[in-house]
Amino acid sequence: MNPSREMVPLLAADVSTFCKNLRLQLAGAGHAAPSHVALLNMLARSAGYRNYQMLRAQPPEVAPAAPVTVEKAPGAISLPRGSTVPLPMRRLLACFDTKGRLMRWPNKYAAQQIAIWAIWSRLPAQREMSEAQVNGYINAFHTFGDPATLRRELVNAHLLWRTVDCRVYRKELKRPGDETRQFLDLLFSNVTPST
Repeated sequence: MNPSREMVPLLAADVSTFCKNLRLQLAGAGHAAPSHVALLNMLARSAGYRNYQMLRAQPPEVAPAAPVTVEKAPGAISLPRGSTVPLPMRRLLACFDTKGRLMRWPNKYAAQQIAIWAIWSRLPAQREMSEAQVNGYINAFHTFGDPATLRRELVNAHLLWRTVDCRVYRKELKRPGDETRQFLDLLFSNVTPST
């Protein structure tokens, strides 16, 4: 253990409820093991916090009295058997849930560059936003709890402009390539409408 590392205690009001909430979140994460950050967020949510940052910000004696109930996450998008969609596109589609949210960051760089457009397409155009506002939009369209990575990837892909001091962000007006446009059409045609 690194003695210079900040210790973050975790208190759970009821270990049985904690375990049940964690199991539901892990089941919703799909077949891939969650990343370190995603697992930290799952543990924090299971104990009743919104995310790991909220857990770190609150002293242990201010822990929530009862854990937050976690509803079962929607499953990944899957196409019917015999679909003519190419395998790389089907694999990328499986990274999104039926609500169109990115559930896990793809391993391959080319897939990441297409997946980031799904987040970009939902950002408001011609509007200056703070980092917190951008994070709010990003958090609404992904489930693995890492808005910083997605925000950075949007900037690196020149899909999101920001000032040098990172205080102001604005969506860049870009046109996706044919493959990306085809993927976005496929993604949004397979999203279950919210009720």
